Amino acid sequence: MASAGHDQDSDDLVTLVCSELNCSNLDEIPDEFDAIIISAAVINHLPSNLAHKVLKIEANRNRLVEESSYFRGLLSGSFSESGLDPISIHWNVESFASVLRIIYGCQVEISSDNFVPLYEAALFFGVDKILVKCKLWLAEVTSFKGLQSPQLCLYGLTHIWKYGLEHANDFILQHCTSYLARNFTWALSFNSYTDVPYELLCSCTQHPDLTVDSEKQLCDAILLWLSANTTKSDNWNSDKLCHKIRTSLLPLWFIAGKRRCRFFSKFVDVAIGAILNPARHPCTTFTEIFREGDLSHLRVRLTKYTQKVDISGCPQITAEIFVLSLFPPCSADSMFKKIIDKSSISPANNSVGGFQIHRELGRMLNFEAVEELDISNCPSFSLDLAIDCFCQSFPSLQTLKAAYFIKFNIKRLCQLVQKFPLLTNIDLTLDVSPVIPAKVSITASSSVLAQEKSTASSYVYNCHFTASLPYKSRPFLSNIKRLTLEGQTDISDSDLFIISEVCPSLSYINIKGCTSVSDHGISTMILKCKMLKSILACDTSFGNQSVLALCPGLSNETTKSGKHLQLMASKLLTLHIGGCHEITGNVLSELMSALDNLRSLCLREIQLVDDALYRLSGASLEMLDVSDTKEIELGWGFSFISLGALKPAIRTLRTLVVGLGGSLGPDGLKLLPSFCPMLDSLILYFQVISDSAIIYIMKTLPYLQILALCYCFGGISPLCFKFGMPNLRILRLERVTPWMTNEALATLTENCPNLVKLSLIGCTLLDCEAQGIISSGWPGLTVLLLEECGEITKNGVRSLLDCHALEDLTIRHTGPGIPRNFIIFAASKLPMLRKISLDICDAKDGDYDLPSFADRCFLSTVKIARCKLQKSTVEIRNLEPHRSPFHKETLVLVWNSEKLARTVVKERL
Repeated sequence: MASAGHDQDSDDLVTLVCSELNCSNLDEIPDEFDAIIISAAVINHLPSNLAHKVLKIEANRNRLVEESSYFRGLLSGSFSESGLDPISIHWNVESFASVLRIIYGCQVEISSDNFVPLYEAALFFGVDKILVKCKLWLAEVTSFKGLQSPQLCLYGLTHIWKYGLEHANDFILQHCTSYLARNFTWALSFNSYTDVPYELLCSCTQHPDLTVDSEKQLCDAILLWLSANTTKSDNWNSDKLCHKIRTSLLPLWFIAGKRRCRFFSKFVDVAIGAILNPARHPCTTFTEIFREGDLSHLRVRLTKYTQKVDISGCPQITAEIFVLSLFPPCSADSMFKKIIDKSSISPANNSVGGFQIHRELGRMLNFEAVEELDISNCPSFSLDLAIDCFCQSFPSLQTLKAAYFIKFNIKRLCQLVQKFPLLTNIDLTLDVSPVIPAKVSITASSSVLAQEKSTASSYVYNCHFTASLPYKSRPFLSNIKRLTLEGQTDISDSDLFIISEVCPSLSYINIKGCTSVSDHGISTMILKCKMLKSILACDTSFGNQSVLALCPGLSNETTKSGKHLQLMASKLLTLHIGGCHEITGNVLSELMSALDNLRSLCLREIQLVDDALYRLSGASLEMLDVSDTKEIELGWGFSFISLGALKPAIRTLRTLVVGLGGSLGPDGLKLLPSFCPMLDSLILYFQVISDSAIIYIMKTLPYLQILALCYCFGGISPLCFKFGMPNLRILRLERVTPWMTNEALATLTENCPNLVKLSLIGCTLLDCEAQGIISSGWPGLTVLLLEECGEITKNGVRSLLDCHALEDLTIRHTGPGIPRNFIIFAASKLPMLRKISLDICDAKDGDYDLPSFADRCFLSTVKIARCKLQKSTVEIRNLEPHRSPFHKETLVLVWNSEKLARTVVKERL
């Protein structure tokens, strides 16, 4: 027995004996069970976790009667127990001790672990003080603002909700459901998410405060829960959950890829139709949609708690449809009724909707919590109309991702940073033009200026663009820290100067493929932007001047390393300069020695001197690309021995690209899992491979999502793809699987079911049926390349167009059955299609019709290769000379914000 003192000041004491043992008589408590004996005066000194099975306490009878309805009836009523001493209580010792602490005015900390025991004890013993305290705690932690409550985890929330359900407690149910709905994204980060009860998940999906980043995120979450709970219970209805998903707001590639999903397949065809119809006929469908009346399925989920909005990859979402979500439902219905009425009067006036929306801006809701907006790859979205709306509804916007808007030039960028002063991150990525002057031989070129549409509509924001102002009179400095301009071929040196002036806080710049900027322009920007830590400048004129801007102590003749602790280069985290041929070897070596903190490095196609890579300092490298590198003196220099020398720096490597000039070999490949266990992307060109090496990699790199085997030697067999790789998203098999048949391709679709990008070159055994295998096996493909793949298109292109989400399509030397109008037809049928590459050899009628500005739809790049016939070097008597196709030239059409550029190059692009 343990004793903790007695209460000498109380004349009216009663002894309470609390035990978890089911003993009706105190004498029945076994002696071996330890008990603690205390007085109420020292109850606050008890430890929170009692190890004792029995608690004996002397408590004041009057205090118990005043605070507890249970003891009021027991001690002051006509019960026989009112005169007993001691009184036996069968209850959890820790919970009962907490009840007594609160009765005596002591502090008890409530948590998700003890909430249910305390609440249950408060109800049983009738202590209103505890009930109020518990309710206040639950209300406080479930109304936590900002980040999620540190006092509440998903398991604890679920446990509390279950108690509320069992006892029909609406207060608990409402607060738990509301909290989970508001913090749904947070819940997905827990492994226990799939243990959330079905009823709670259903209630959450119906809650008006359900907050998700995108409809895709909600769909993924529901399907994940359904997959995890398939064998656990039959008491839930998968269709009921799936019906909560607003399929009209899902990305096309995502929903197309769910055609084989057991829970969602029945919804896919209808959903794809609902997406394709408005994407192909936006004006007509827009009017029809609003005439239907119910617009709830088109409202993007926005609540006052929303921090991120993602509608990327949705060709069906127009600016008008998105703006619908920014108005209260009643105002939206009224406004769009007016739009329909005016459209019916003047159907040719396309600005009616924008004008009406502009007039209603004052009625828009304000979503102050929204910090990130992603509208990338939305071909039907009008940014001009949306900017004013975003400014009104998203005043706290910090990140804007608007990739693949080809009309977004530097003037609109300046307008944007003026209207959103809190913006820190802008992504304006475009497809990099295939015509890189340093890589191709141009034989002819011309351009056609785009016919600009009138911008007189009153809803278009009209300002005095900063780009037209002299530097000294510029009225603002932005907070931009990250700026992505990849593929913006119309960006010039003067634009970089403006960016340098307007964005003094810039720490990340991506100008990959910006072919109109010079080394001088890049170096000037580096010198002015003192906070730069990441530079992505592949396929630009980045050269010695830019290196010297990073390492001002160097000169072109520098051959000896120095101390670079104070140089900008030592602060760099990312440096991508692949394809930049204006850097000399000595300068590059010195630059490598200064990169102390580098995490990501791309030196693709750069000629390295002997010790350039060996001089790389630091131990934080996560991405390394040394494809097509050549040592000037020794030729083949990058081997698995080189990999071993880099081992300390590549432990956290996630992406590895090795190509011409490097040689890992099967032995080196088998070292990768131990050297780079976090690797999720492996791209190999011209490497010696084997079945055992590739199988070992696939089995021991669980995070692998990208695998490219291109023009490799040694060969692999179908054995490599006989086991499942559900995590693989991108697969390139180029000149390594000549054995690929329709049957082997079907096996590949079963074992790699989640591919979104596929490249096959040299699979000469495939025929027309392969089209159906590809479209049914990978309906969500966004990139497809088929080259020298037998006779896939001998009878035309049919099933391939069932991959509705294709963004990049290449078909070359696959059979002469492609019709003349295929480019224009494919662009009209595939709303996401931006790039298409064909070969005249496959043209059924010997040529293709080229799209104009009006019928190009979302296309930004068209490549058409042309071959010429060449006599075989082997002549056989009495037989007609054999003539094989030989590449002659490539016609490239590229649209940007200003013009259509037509270029003919000698290379096969």
